[in-house]
Amino acid sequence: MTDRRSDDVKQQPAAAAAALGALTQEALEAHLAPYAAHSAHSRGRRYPEAPPSARTEFQRDRDRIVHSTAFRRLEYKTQVFVNHEGDLFRTRLTHSLEVAQIARSVARNLRVNEDLVEAISLAHDLGHTPFGHAGQDALNECMREHGGFEHNLQSLAVVDDLEEHYGAYNGLNLCFETREGILKHCSRENARRLGALGERFLEGRQPSIEAQIANVADEIAYNNHDVDDGLRSGLLTVEQLAEVELWQTHFEAARRDFPQIEGRRLIHETVRRIINTLIVDLIDTTKLNLAHHAPDSLDAVRAAPALVAHSEPIAAQAAALKRFLFKNLYRHYRVMRMANKARRIVVGLFDAFTDDPRLLPPGYQSTDAALQPRLIAHYIAGMTDRYALKEYQRLFVIDDN
Repeated sequence: MTDRRSDDVKQQPAAAAAALGALTQEALEAHLAPYAAHSAHSRGRRYPEAPPSARTEFQRDRDRIVHSTAFRRLEYKTQVFVNHEGDLFRTRLTHSLEVAQIARSVARNLRVNEDLVEAISLAHDLGHTPFGHAGQDALNECMREHGGFEHNLQSLAVVDDLEEHYGAYNGLNLCFETREGILKHCSRENARRLGALGERFLEGRQPSIEAQIANVADEIAYNNHDVDDGLRSGLLTVEQLAEVELWQTHFEAARRDFPQIEGRRLIHETVRRIINTLIVDLIDTTKLNLAHHAPDSLDAVRAAPALVAHSEPIAAQAAALKRFLFKNLYRHYRVMRMANKARRIVVGLFDAFTDDPRLLPPGYQSTDAALQPRLIAHYIAGMTDRYALKEYQRLFVIDDN
C-alpha cells in the first residue's frame, strides 16, 4: 500500500505539469487561424516526451535547432562564395536567419504558426555540404552508386540521427511538422523509405502552410541577397542588372526618392524595396488563395493546391531575376573556378576515405562495407568550408617546414 501511494504522489506533479503545458500551448496559440499548425495537435515526436512548460512544442524545436552543433557550423558554410574569400558575404547561417525573419513576417500576417515557420527556416540548410551547391553536386556524384546525396534528406538525417545532445536518443527528436517542413524536396524512391513523412510526395499532397512559407521565404532571401553579394564582389554590375525588370523598377524608384544617395546605400535601398514588394505580394496573393479554397484545418491545407504563392506578374519577375543570377553570377568564370576547386576537394576526400576508411575518425568507420560510403558522406557533409580545406591539406599536402 505504501509503495502504491508513493507512486500516486509522484505522478500527480507530472500530470499537473502536463496539463499546464497543454494549457500554455493552447493559450500561446489561441490567435492562430484554423488552418495553422497548432502545437497541441502535433503528430508528435519519434520518441515521446513530456510536454514543455512555458513554451510550445514548436518553440522547443526551434530552441533545439539553435543549440545544435550543425547550426553553429552554418557560420562557416557559404552560399556562393567560399568562406575564405571574405567576411562580408552571406553564409548559410546569415541566410537562415534572413529566411526566418522573412518567414515570420509572412506567418504573422497570415495568422499561422510563427514558431514552426522559424524552426523550419533555421533548420532547412543544416544538411548542406561545404562549398555550396558545388560541394553538394560533387558529393551526390560520389554517392551515385550508394543511394545518392540530397541535402534535404541530409538535413533530416542531422535532426533525426546525427546530432548527439540527448541521453535518451540520437538526433533532436523534433516534431513531425518541423521534420516535414525541413524535407522540401524528396525523390519518390527515398519517400517510400520515410513512412508517414514521405507520404505527401507519393500522394501529391502539400505540407503545412508554415512549410510552404519557409520554402518561398528561402527563395526570396537567396535571390535578393545573392544580388547584393554579387554586386559587392564586383562579379555583377548595376548596368547588367538594368535588364532585370524587378531590379530596375525599384532601382529607379530609389534613385528618384533619394537623388542624393549612391553606391552601397543605393544598392541596399533597392534590395530592401524588392524584398518588401515580394513579401507584400506573397501575403496578398496567399490571402486570396486562402479565401478561395477556404481551408478549415491543416488537413484541408494538405489536400488543397499550393496556397502560398506570388501573383503571376511578380512570380514572372522573380523568375527572370533567378535566370539572370544563374547566367551572370552562378556561371561567372570566377565562381566556376572556385566550384571546380570545391569539386576536386570533395571528390578527393571521398576517394581517399573510401580507399582507406582508417583515415576517418573512429566514429565514421564501419565494419559494414555497405554502410561505409554513407558514413563518409555524413562526415564530409558536416564539414565547414575551412575544415574541408584543412582536411584536404592534411591528406594530400606535404609540408616541408
